[in-house]
Amino acid sequence: MIKKGETYIIGEIGQNHNGSVDIAKLIVELIARPVHEDVFGLDFKPMNAVKMTRRDLNEELTMTQMNRIYDTPNSFGRTYGEHRAFLELDDDAHYEVYKFAKEKGLDFVETLCAKGCLSMLKLFAPDYLKVASRDLTNLPLLAAMAETKIPIILSTGMAGKKELDDALETITRYHSEISILHCVSQYPTHPDNLNLATINYLKKHYGQYHIGFSDHTIGISAPTIAVGMGAEIIEKHITIDRHMKGTDQLCSLGPDGVNRMVRDIRMVERWMGTEDLYIDKSVVGAKEKLERSIASNRLIKAGEVITEDDIHMLSPGDGLKWAQKDEVIGHVANQDIPAHEIIYLKFIK
Repeated sequence: MIKKGETYIIGEIGQNHNGSVDIAKLIVELIARPVHEDVFGLDFKPMNAVKMTRRDLNEELTMTQMNRIYDTPNSFGRTYGEHRAFLELDDDAHYEVYKFAKEKGLDFVETLCAKGCLSMLKLFAPDYLKVASRDLTNLPLLAAMAETKIPIILSTGMAGKKELDDALETITRYHSEISILHCVSQYPTHPDNLNLATINYLKKHYGQYHIGFSDHTIGISAPTIAVGMGAEIIEKHITIDRHMKGTDQLCSLGPDGVNRMVRDIRMVERWMGTEDLYIDKSVVGAKEKLERSIASNRLIKAGEVITEDDIHMLSPGDGLKWAQKDEVIGHVANQDIPAHEIIYLKFIK
């Protein structure tokens, strides 16, 4: 479940299983892999959850659209309806993947695309229900999902403020366990269209809910930056092979991308620290070695009065700082001080 101080990372299978439970399980295994960082020897927690999508093809598209010829390299059927039917796993298959994910220690998130899909909940209860961007305005579906009292995650990919407010008004009639993900429903999302500043807007105006980011960009930079901006949830498409057949494979993360994204997000969690300015204990050694101290710029004989012209700054940093120059200037050297050496207090009186 979503916890304060830890980014909740969701690996989205979507349709990247290509109609195969076995491929779905391989993606689950990838999502569940722990991450190791070599330089500091850090072991990081893997992704938190896996997400699948359930459609009811009777409530998907018009008959005209379902019967249209779908002749593309990524087609799994002659018509779009046949294509969608090939990719659709039934309730039992989703339950099988759910059990496998639970065995791997993952939460399970389910996107339901129609009220008829709620029949799945007779078999199991996902940890979260997800509302796809396209269904944010499908208020009857939102009401049916909210009535289950299962926490809900919303994506704003096709929504403005009014659409989001209408959705929240519908769901909060039943409960307020809601998360909102900034999202842009362009696959992949062009850099000029991402507008990560929306995360700040959501945190400011909808801060009573968990705020996150559902990413459709290429690469791993955007999720990492989003976490730095305060996103509590990250959702990203995952695949075992970006070159597999399928419309979402190329804009998904493969095994190496998953490892690097999780590593960087978990590093960001540590990077953020506290809102303060201080000298960290880890830099004490470097501070002493590299910072500069008041030093002689000529041979200063014992008994000489030290002037400002006699000093400059050199490393190491274990002596007096320029702000302490009055402790040196006007004082007498009690021994010879060679040129270009630190002037310690024990050398003067």
